[in-house]
Amino acid sequence: MNERWKKKLYEIIYEADTKAGKWFDIGLLFLICFSIVLVMLESVASINVTYGDLFLILEWSVTILFTIEYILRIISIKRPLKYIFSFYGLIDFISTIPLYVSYFFAGSHVLIAFRALRLLRVFRVLKLVRFLGEASQLKEALKASRTKIVVFIYTVLIISVILGTIMYLIEGEESGFTSIPRSIYWTIVTLTTVGYGDIAPATNLGQFVASLIMILGYGIIAVPTGIVTIEFARQSNKVHLNTQICSNCQCDNHTDEAKFCYNCGEKL
Repeated sequence: MNERWKKKLYEIIYEADTKAGKWFDIGLLFLICFSIVLVMLESVASINVTYGDLFLILEWSVTILFTIEYILRIISIKRPLKYIFSFYGLIDFISTIPLYVSYFFAGSHVLIAFRALRLLRVFRVLKLVRFLGEASQLKEALKASRTKIVVFIYTVLIISVILGTIMYLIEGEESGFTSIPRSIYWTIVTLTTVGYGDIAPATNLGQFVASLIMILGYGIIAVPTGIVTIEFARQSNKVHLNTQICSNCQCDNHTDEAKFCYNCGEKL
């Protein structure tokens, strides 16, 4: 009976394919977003002064719920340490303990210092990643594109060095281009269409070159987007993966037809 109860609890907490699992994920998603909004509102001094006590009550309520969720995740799997020391396990732990820790220390100066620990609650936003069904496809697309992107960035840096040196020769110190590194900084800012405006070309030739760099910037921005988009489309055409997580080894990315874990052979 105990094993059946643990298995049911595991399906609700770790799986999103069942009705109960979907409702659990929706509730947890709402709770995470709510806790993040609390963190944001608490950072506004005028709001915190008026509603500080309410925020404290709400934060304790949220923290207790997250603590219960963390404990349930540990007791519902066969290898608790696997979860505890996993990425999401550490994030769950880090985002839950600050409120407890901040109340273990006495003395106003200590409390002021440990108030910073409560900011760690913002790590809960990382828990949102587990709800993105396309996250694994995006990860694989970025991984497959990394070589092309590195080559692209290397090319952009070479172009920036060349154009920065040209602008240094054209404009000189009179226009704020006091050195080649500073000119390269201006080129990168212009090429990425950020345009801080702290340095600007004054000569006609310099402005002409700057116009070419701006136009070139629009083309450069589109390149990495296209690279990742193509890889993402390729990943989408591959075998569909579901949300099943092995209760024994915590491996995911199982296919819809899979009945056993590809890593340890445990029945899914």
